[in-house]
Amino acid sequence: MRAQSSATTAPPIAVATPGRDRPGFGTLQAALGVVAFSLTFPATAWGLEGFGPWSLVAVRSVLAAVIAGGALLVLRVPVPARRHWPGLAVVAAGVVLGFPLLTTLALETSTTAHAAVVVGLLPLTTALCSALRVGARPSRTFWIAALAGAAAVLAFTAQQSGGALTTADLYLFAALLVCAAGYTEGGRLARVMPGWHVIGWALVLCLPLTVPVAGFALAQEPVRLTAHSVTGLLWVAAGSQFLGLVVWYRGMAAIGIPKASQLQLAQPLLTLVWSVLLLGEHLAVAAPLTAAAVLVCIAVTQRARG
Repeated sequence: MRAQSSATTAPPIAVATPGRDRPGFGTLQAALGVVAFSLTFPATAWGLEGFGPWSLVAVRSVLAAVIAGGALLVLRVPVPARRHWPGLAVVAAGVVLGFPLLTTLALETSTTAHAAVVVGLLPLTTALCSALRVGARPSRTFWIAALAGAAAVLAFTAQQSGGALTTADLYLFAALLVCAAGYTEGGRLARVMPGWHVIGWALVLCLPLTVPVAGFALAQEPVRLTAHSVTGLLWVAAGSQFLGLVVWYRGMAAIGIPKASQLQLAQPLLTLVWSVLLLGEHLAVAAPLTAAAVLVCIAVTQRARG
């Protein structure tokens, strides 16, 4: 990940790789991040089959930090400057700790289809957060398409869940806010340092907290190692928590936070597909229509000029 500098610091360091930061390649990277994230809820559901919520979140963060920290050490990546750490702390609080914990607690009582509502709202929330934080000003066409896509996803997921507000919903809405803040700050930092440095240092920053919490939680919560629980844990640690965020932040840096965030409109539908294939949940007949509407909205937002 890259560290974010304040408005009064020196100009950003150029980290672009020739031929690798074209808008098309940035869109591909952001899309790969969305695919990785779409597996998070089903993988978390698998993980909860053998781990408690606190154990699952803490252990996934520790494992992801070991992977990231090892890469940072082997490649001798220098420690970020002091001015970058506040931004990394926001990424850590929102993406490494807040979102995983809140959504895992929600999934104890919610289905993955219902939990997808948080992802349906996330693109719009991230775009709004970006406008407030980094001064992004997308066009009117962009906002109309973004709102339409968010409305389509919300209507679909609400129809799936019955629209009742539960404790799980409160966890999901809180997760929505902290994740949008983490995405925005991470995308901002990714403009001055490689995206994997951003998530890597954010994960390492959390180790003094996640290691003792993992030890305590594993001692207090029952653990049952199964193929599902271990696979789910490994995916949310390596795939969702590290590799997915690496390509996601690179994509945001290349094409901009608002446009990248709109690619996540497809994430709830992808999650529903994985839920059917991996968890055996029923997929409503409205899914294809919603998918088509979302894809149209994504195409419009990608073409709209900010």
